[in-house]
Amino acid sequence: MTDHPKFIGSETVFEGRLYDVRLDTLQSPEGHTFRREMVYHPGAVCMTPVDGDGRLLLVEQYRHGARTRLLEIPAGTLEPGEDPAETAARELREEVGMRAGEVESLGGFWIAPSYATEYIHLFLCSDLTPDPLPGDEDEDIEVLKLTRDEAVAAVDEGRIIDAKSIAGILRWERLSGR
Repeated sequence: MTDHPKFIGSETVFEGRLYDVRLDTLQSPEGHTFRREMVYHPGAVCMTPVDGDGRLLLVEQYRHGARTRLLEIPAGTLEPGEDPAETAARELREEVGMRAGEVESLGGFWIAPSYATEYIHLFLCSDLTPDPLPGDEDEDIEVLKLTRDEAVAAVDEGRIIDAKSIAGILRWERLSGR
């Protein structure tokens, strides 16, 4: 089947600071009407920041959904109208205190397209120099540096367990291994 369902309408059931939850109504090509609960998110960025020694800068912070601190690549939400590369540069300064001389796109991915509209843009950030911006007031971030092999081992051993970090680290590892 190549036809997409027809979008009939949407009802917002929750409006939040970072996302909305909507109940969308669709119609199949055969005429069946159905509904989907969707999280509407403006999108995000994540970065693999690599210092002059080839080490990856990671952040450890509390993530309420996981109920624990996670080791992750830095990330942040797109502001309205903001270019993803600009978001990556800003978030890098906020989360790890570094400015990237080079910001290169490594593609991107949907986090959960069955129920969310969030698309994450992935960037390689290099040529780093100290240039911090104040972070968000609810963030308690510790910056750690790992070599490529240490970062991949942390994924393999289950110490890095969030999808964006796994995708970003493995993409960086594949590219840097050439």
